[in-house]
Amino acid sequence: MQRICKKCLLRDMEEKEYFANMYAYIDNLSKEDKVSEAEYQSRLELCRNCENLISGMCRICGCYVEMRAAMKVRHCPGIKPKW
Repeated sequence: MQRICKKCLLRDMEEKEYFANMYAYIDNLSKEDKVSEAEYQSRLELCRNCENLISGMCRICGCYVEMRAAMKVRHCPGIKPKW
């Protein structure tokens, strides 16, 4: 049986709504799970300059880089990770 993530059906949401949902998720991460603001901004800057960034998403793994960059346990999915 195929499992479907209902939160992944972004086409059913207004663009503004799904971005608000993403930022609420980031804001609600526990301090233990979240990188510092300085580390977050550093990671995002590396993503901004990456050739695999397209419309806020990573072409390697398909994630929204703003969500991935916020979490301590996540890293750049590139063959040679940038962070």
